[in-house]
Amino acid sequence: MTDRKSLGPANAATTPLENAGIANIVGRIRAAVETGADWVQIREKDLPAREALALTRAAVTASYAKRPGARVIVNDRLDVALAAGAAGVHLGGQSLPAREAVSWCRAGNAPREFLIGVSCHTLEDARAAEHAGANYIFFGPVFDTPSKRGFGRPQGLGLLAEICHSVGIPTIAIGGVDESNSVECLRAGAVGVAAIRLFQEERRPGELENFITRLHHWTSD
Repeated sequence: MTDRKSLGPANAATTPLENAGIANIVGRIRAAVETGADWVQIREKDLPAREALALTRAAVTASYAKRPGARVIVNDRLDVALAAGAAGVHLGGQSLPAREAVSWCRAGNAPREFLIGVSCHTLEDARAAEHAGANYIFFGPVFDTPSKRGFGRPQGLGLLAEICHSVGIPTIAIGGVDESNSVECLRAGAVGVAAIRLFQEERRPGELENFITRLHHWTSD
């Protein structure tokens, strides 16, 4: 998941995108995909549509060039996702309701393989997303993390496991996920993990690649 403000210059929030670290963001995306990340979520909620579109197009191009099977998902902006040729849209609590997004997309307004995901914080949320026709859910925060403290206390691995075994669509764990606890999320039933700091922090050469490789090996066993 992207966060340009943690990568760009101090005035990234008010500087045009092309001068606010877009090369840095796309470079991190390229590196993550090259080392094995399957999905990239463009999570830049305050970007104007034109700049969000430019970033998403650059991300799609960079990701596909490194791994044709990699997917770019856009947070909240269905219009940007479709215009940029992204693989899907991810909906949060303030986004278009999942049922409306699914109905509109499945009426022939989006490619058949276009993904619609939903952020969930309770079992009820997860069941509602599945009933609405979502393709997958993010569940969290599983662990403590500064960016998710506004959603309340960490939900924990127990509730993650309950949700994974209660819905029939894939669950991706989010919130405080790092090298020390990612496998625990997979053991609980999650099909993958999502994070910002885990993929955007500076690392030693080969460190991120080794971590992603371990996750892939665990899920394939």
